[in-house]
Amino acid sequence: MNLPVIVLKGLVLLPNNEIRLEFDDDVSKSLIEIATIFHDDKIMIANCFDMDDMDVDVSNLKKIGVLGIVKNKIVLPSGKTRVTIEGIRRVLVSEYIKVDSLIEASITDIKNNIDSDIVTATKRKIKYELKKCIDSVPTISNGVLSRLDSIDSLSQMIDIIVNYMPLNKKRVCAYANIKDVIKRSEMLLYDIYKEKELYEIEKELDTKVKEELDNNQKEYILKEKLKVIKEEIGDCSLKVEEIKNLKNKLMNLDAPNNIKRIIKKEINRLEIIPDISPDISSIRNYIECMLELPWNKVTIDLEDLNVISKRLDETHFGLNDVKERVIEYLAVKKNNPNINSPIICLVGPPGVGKTTLAKSIAKSINRKFIKISVAGISDEAEILGHMRSYVGATPGKIISGLIKAKTSNPVVLLDEVDKMIKSYKGDPASILLDVVDSNQNYSFVDNYIDEEVDLSKVLFILTANNIDDIPPALKDRLEIIKIDGYSEYEKLDIAKKYLIPNNMKIHNIKLDLSDELILDIIRNYTIESGVRELERNIAKICRKVVTKLLREKISTNDIIINGDTLVNFLGKSKRVKTIIDPKVGVVNGLACTPYGGNVLPIEVNYYKGSGKLILTGLLGDVIKESATIALSYIKANYKKFNIRYEDLINNDIHIHIPSGSVSKEGPSAGVALTTSIISAFNHLKVDGSIAMTGEITLRGNVLPVGGIKEKSIGALMNNIKTMFIPYDNLDELDEIPSDIKDKIEYIPVKKYMDIYKELGK
Repeated sequence: MNLPVIVLKGLVLLPNNEIRLEFDDDVSKSLIEIATIFHDDKIMIANCFDMDDMDVDVSNLKKIGVLGIVKNKIVLPSGKTRVTIEGIRRVLVSEYIKVDSLIEASITDIKNNIDSDIVTATKRKIKYELKKCIDSVPTISNGVLSRLDSIDSLSQMIDIIVNYMPLNKKRVCAYANIKDVIKRSEMLLYDIYKEKELYEIEKELDTKVKEELDNNQKEYILKEKLKVIKEEIGDCSLKVEEIKNLKNKLMNLDAPNNIKRIIKKEINRLEIIPDISPDISSIRNYIECMLELPWNKVTIDLEDLNVISKRLDETHFGLNDVKERVIEYLAVKKNNPNINSPIICLVGPPGVGKTTLAKSIAKSINRKFIKISVAGISDEAEILGHMRSYVGATPGKIISGLIKAKTSNPVVLLDEVDKMIKSYKGDPASILLDVVDSNQNYSFVDNYIDEEVDLSKVLFILTANNIDDIPPALKDRLEIIKIDGYSEYEKLDIAKKYLIPNNMKIHNIKLDLSDELILDIIRNYTIESGVRELERNIAKICRKVVTKLLREKISTNDIIINGDTLVNFLGKSKRVKTIIDPKVGVVNGLACTPYGGNVLPIEVNYYKGSGKLILTGLLGDVIKESATIALSYIKANYKKFNIRYEDLINNDIHIHIPSGSVSKEGPSAGVALTTSIISAFNHLKVDGSIAMTGEITLRGNVLPVGGIKEKSIGALMNNIKTMFIPYDNLDELDEIPSDIKDKIEYIPVKKYMDIYKELGK
């Protein structure tokens, strides 16, 4: 007889037992259908517990299987099929046949010719030993005995008992794959004896552990009695010494009087509370936290503004706006010591030096520096701390930072505030309002401390990658200083003045890297607004050189680093230009991402339809609206663009912006979207060295957009020669380095027709 086969992995089905399975794959569902339609619900089960491969090799399947019958089949709402299969008996497999993913087996019944006296004696022995085991091992259910009363078959009895035994799946699988019933009965007796023996060992271990615990408890009681005796005879205990030390610290603590009274009260509680009280560690931790807080401790700021300015220039290139703001704050503070600290927020792409600049500011003015990363925080308690009533309560990140700084006027960096998460645990951004706002933070209350702490002396510096992701209420209190990405020549200066000297000092070597070589690294091995990847490549070169020096035992003078050796050190160029060849319906737009400016080709195609607009490329709502506005503007002015109106309403228009896995948002692609649609219908090829940015209105006005500097840097890296920009952004060209402006022609426009006329020249 031939039957379809289900191969079980990680599960075992024995005869006289049931198993419930759920399938969501078509192969398994087909097997069940075949068994139901052609074999009266009969199916063969192959128990292969030790097989791991997803693709079953029939040559590895056992020649013993279990004949089963499908009792219930239910199709679940999720699309899965749930079946209950009952094992009937073991069968002998003469051959497995695999067709595609389906397996079929040719089976015959197994015959066991055993003397009836042997069977009777074996059954009696198994029942006797099983009853003894159940009486001594409480983990085995005695329900198996009632099931055995109606069973005459030795094979059935073994299969039922095995299902009640605490055996691992591999051992159960061994029972399934042995056809000799006497051998299975010997295995079962062995497992029953073994289970009794293991239980006796566990009892012995439990007794030893209990005795050990009793001894420890006895030792603890004796120690407590000894402590009381020592106190009675005048011998000072450890707790008394601890209380004495805490009181000495309180006497020397420079803190408000109300804080001292609270600490004194807690010390008195600690003094009288029993050592076995569960609150003793909580009280002790609270007292230590209050004593370690720098209530009135401050560091003296460096007042020489010229020295501070020089220190900042030594560590960071450019960033003049931030440096100037710090100098202004220190100058005003010197003139009026009671002035509140500013709340500076540095916004810019990764790698431009926001975090290291904050650290440099702290070092330059002789203040302690604390970095608190708030990215991903979704629980207010991480900032506000936990109530003391909770087990394991701790103060929040702000108070913990002050304790580490050991001063009440450090520079505290709140890193990546644009990545906080509002959740059911609260809104961390709203909590930061109490922390950074100088009108409120003089009386900041942490849940753990539960007393007012003055944060007005702290200089808070926040960082973010995307200003739009900062919660509005928090952003309103911040002094935003934008840090743009660096141009190629700015990166060259940073590499020569900072990155290369630092890495040569770290690796203890001297290298002579030409400007052309550094520019080659910047252009061909980095794609970033900052300089992190550039520093990693310089460090990689240094490591390669050091390795070469030690292996070949040569000097640095023997190593020449040029374009050829650069390929050996860093591999092939990683830069992929996004610039496109002139094609109908393809126009270069400009995007400003958290990682800097970039060129985004916008593609348009059309075909017979009903005038439907199709947008793809993971576009946001605003950019979708820009596409709709662009199409409406073109329809209203189709004659000016020499486009047949019938073509616009009788064709579906598909707009796609490549890099479909990257989300795109914003109105600045309006003019590029308009141009790409006109190009498609007008068969106008736009030069691939031209890019454009600007928001368009229904009347064809071009409105200003942000990120002109970042977009210019991205355009230059992609060989853009001409940029159309809104006329109202013309003033921002003053902020763009001359090495960029000299290589790009900027064409300011007020109306979209200005762009169309320029392209038609």
